[in-house]
Amino acid sequence: MLKFLGEFDSRGFVYYFQYTLNDYPRAFEPSVPDINSRLDTFRALSNRLGSKRVIWRYDPIIISSATNYSFHTSTFRRLAYALRGLTRRVVISTVDLYRKTGKRMAKLTSRCDTRRMEMQRDSPEILEMLSNIAKTASSVGMTPFSCAEKHTWSGIQAGACIDHELIKSIGGHSSPKKDPGQRINCRCVISRDIGKYDSCIHGCPYCYFTRDFELARQHHAKHNPESPML
Repeated sequence: MLKFLGEFDSRGFVYYFQYTLNDYPRAFEPSVPDINSRLDTFRALSNRLGSKRVIWRYDPIIISSATNYSFHTSTFRRLAYALRGLTRRVVISTVDLYRKTGKRMAKLTSRCDTRRMEMQRDSPEILEMLSNIAKTASSVGMTPFSCAEKHTWSGIQAGACIDHELIKSIGGHSSPKKDPGQRINCRCVISRDIGKYDSCIHGCPYCYFTRDFELARQHHAKHNPESPML
């Protein structure tokens, strides 16, 4: 997307980026670029657009034997300091395992304890971990927000990914009304989604957006980036 930002600006688009950066084990994210490359891209976006228009997403939080509470506390702290000054907010959510994602994650049993992934979102361990994450975020100048969570976590504000106030503050226009087509705990305002299911080839087993990785590869092979229509 970086090479097209000048065109976006010349056409008068108002936009911001949400950038997921977790640094999970390869079994969880087999085909994403390495962590240093992703950090470099984040820096490039922030340097080009400013810290207000690039939002860090540390989600979904998956608890397993390979990614326990201390893993998330230490990984979040390491990434937060690497991103210091590059963003003003971080979005946090815990994993939702749908039928398709649950089956894929179960295949990783030899490498991670999938039985612990459907975690109690109000357990003492979770609350302590999230409290540490919130304190770390605040210490580096980031405001932590949650995404579509019904739980209230100390130090973490209930957030909206498609945020009316943020859109308005960077010069855009949107409706302040909640999008009725989203989940009950989602706080996003009305929008039009131009994405497509089964279109990502990163192969992350926890991803709800991809039902079939082979179908995703077929869709990707058919994609024409020069087409005037999505």
